[in-house]
Amino acid sequence: MTHNAGMSLATLDLDGTDLAVRRAVVADLPAIVALLESDPVTRARGDFAEPVAGSVYRGAFERIDADPAQLLVVADLPEAPVVATMQLTWIPGLARAGSTRLQVEAVRVDEVHRSRGIGAALVRWACEEGERRGATLVQLTSDRRRERAHAFYERLGFTGSHVGYKRRLGG
Repeated sequence: MTHNAGMSLATLDLDGTDLAVRRAVVADLPAIVALLESDPVTRARGDFAEPVAGSVYRGAFERIDADPAQLLVVADLPEAPVVATMQLTWIPGLARAGSTRLQVEAVRVDEVHRSRGIGAALVRWACEEGERRGATLVQLTSDRRRERAHAFYERLGFTGSHVGYKRRLGG
């Protein structure tokens, strides 16, 4: 079930150029996976499936798209579709007096279009959208090796306040 497939969510101004933020659609999967795979840290993990159009990605997309607590977005420029992506998850909780958290994941901007303010505009929009939907805290994780990303997030007002842990499950 697709919720408002491809629906335009916002148009952000990048110094006179419109950046269209919209809900991702199945047809965007090859471009989204290419953005994820182009990242050296992500690529080093080697956890990609072939082919992109395969059921693993489509199945994941369908689960994300059917969940009202999830929002997978892409950003388009007038001259180039899918120049960026990110996934947002709203997590209700009891901690912090019953706060809802917004988890930001997999923020990627096409290397050709970096340093234009796309990532900053998307993350700012995500924070606004999170607050609009009731979140009182936005959080994200970043691999220790991503020093440039850490500086980027700090410029946007994030603080490295916690230590995160991960553990793979299954095979």
